[in-house]
Amino acid sequence: MTIHKEGVATITGTFVVLVAICAAIFYAAGGGVISYAALAVAAVFFGFIVYFFRMPSRPRLHNEQSVFSPCDGKVVVIEEVFEAEYLKENCLQLSIFMSPSNVHVNFYPASGTVEYVRYHAGKYLVAWHPKSSTENERTTVVIGTGKRRILCRQIAGAVARRIVCYAREGQQVEQSSQMGFIKFGSRVDVFLPLSAKVEVVLGQKVRGAETVLARMV
Repeated sequence: MTIHKEGVATITGTFVVLVAICAAIFYAAGGGVISYAALAVAAVFFGFIVYFFRMPSRPRLHNEQSVFSPCDGKVVVIEEVFEAEYLKENCLQLSIFMSPSNVHVNFYPASGTVEYVRYHAGKYLVAWHPKSSTENERTTVVIGTGKRRILCRQIAGAVARRIVCYAREGQQVEQSSQMGFIKFGSRVDVFLPLSAKVEVVLGQKVRGAETVLARMV
């Protein structure tokens, strides 16, 4: 299993802290059931941290007419909304919720030029809350694909406390390449033209860089 670069510092720090805690418990308890129970709990927790930062091997799919999912998770929103930050028009919003067990790498849903990148400090409402898209900590990325624009919004959740975004304005990006990473439970919104044909349904589980969310028509 490959570990994502964003997890190296967290995994190392967690290991050091857990070793120190277990050593202190062993010293205080003198071994015995409590010490070994603490070791078992620490091992399980450390295993989860390592697993969370896994980097899957995904095919680099390319299709100009398709918009791929930017992340693993479950589709929780499909609706027409007015996008007020940048596009200033009615759009189709598709939102994907990532639980702590999902891969948290984010991918570009389409190829094009990055027109806009903005980080917004904010709240930490649960990621499926309707207001999390506009009130939570988030980063907005807009990709120009020629005649169309696709907006992606990385949103922190109640547990997520760090959004990593690699996009830079003016950058040429490729579909299915890495856009960033969100640590521990989060959501990604995608805003598309109303003419897009949605290919997923509410509650559907999707895979980043593999599942087609919609097709441009």
